[in-house]
Amino acid sequence: MNLNIHSPLPERKDWRIGCIGSGFIMNDCHLAAYRKAGFNPMAIASRTKENASKCAKQNHIGNVFESIDQLLDDNSIEVLDIAVPPDNQLEIIKAACSRKTVKGILAQKPLGANYAESVEAVKACEAAGIILAVNQNMRYDHSVRAGRTLLENGTIGEPVLATIDMRAIPHWMPWQERQGWVTLRIMSIHHLDTFRFWFGDPQRIYCTTRPDPRTQFNHTDGIASYILEYANGLRAIAIDDTWTGPAREGAPSDIGIQWRIEGINGLAIGNLGWCEDPYTTPSSIRYASKGDNDFTAPKWEESWFPDAFIGTMAQLLIALETGEQPAIAGRDNLTTMALVEAAYQSAAEHRAVELKEITGEK
Repeated sequence: MNLNIHSPLPERKDWRIGCIGSGFIMNDCHLAAYRKAGFNPMAIASRTKENASKCAKQNHIGNVFESIDQLLDDNSIEVLDIAVPPDNQLEIIKAACSRKTVKGILAQKPLGANYAESVEAVKACEAAGIILAVNQNMRYDHSVRAGRTLLENGTIGEPVLATIDMRAIPHWMPWQERQGWVTLRIMSIHHLDTFRFWFGDPQRIYCTTRPDPRTQFNHTDGIASYILEYANGLRAIAIDDTWTGPAREGAPSDIGIQWRIEGINGLAIGNLGWCEDPYTTPSSIRYASKGDNDFTAPKWEESWFPDAFIGTMAQLLIALETGEQPAIAGRDNLTTMALVEAAYQSAAEHRAVELKEITGEK
């Protein structure tokens, strides 16, 4: 069975990409993936030229700009690839829109520091005629894509219950301390978006959170659990546990991200290899339908990090070639951001929150 685990690729691979940011996500994920795909990152800028130069040297990028503004002024760049903290991203997007030099922008997730900022980013790009896509890269993990194929081709049948169970200890960035939030906008946003990728949009969400004892700065959402309710009766449930027991304090560790879709006709179980050592461990899936004697468990070499980042850039480049919306368009991503916002509201008010309460739709 063809599980369609690989992303389609653009006809042109030489689109001129300007990169903004030089941290782990840009250096070890974006650019590592682009090398594999044969894409053309031709310029870079970061908070300091020193950081940008180090990243450029490692990834054979010829043009290093003194500042982000100088990169934005270069009208030879066709696509912007942004990997900066969320409270810096809107300013960069608006600056690019004011110049109208690029054709497309691949923004980092979360698209904004909140839902309102995300709307502002989308409107700015639409007004400037720039195609905006968002780097919701879990959609391009190979096990996640296989799960969607099994839903679409009827192997699982109508979904009844879906779960994502994350037991992980992420490396929180220093900028998160000034934001005052951790899991919902950084990790849960992947899972919320994946549920949307598999099943479409839910009606409402119920979320509960508590602080993570290991994280020392003030926050409310270190550990989160939430239920998405769908009109057809489907329930999608996640536990996002960044404590996982005292694994860094002397206890044995048991970490990982597993997902599960139970349908009328079958069952699929996936494992994202990202939490394992090394983080480039391939993801996996096993599935079975009524009448099968055992699970089918295909194998592949690719991993979520960095290989999924091929797909996130490819879907933007394909959109630029076809004139259609990207697979992860900025406007569509507003619903994922609305779910995150609804999760925070639900946890604060101890009630289920309708998606339309955030989006304003009737």
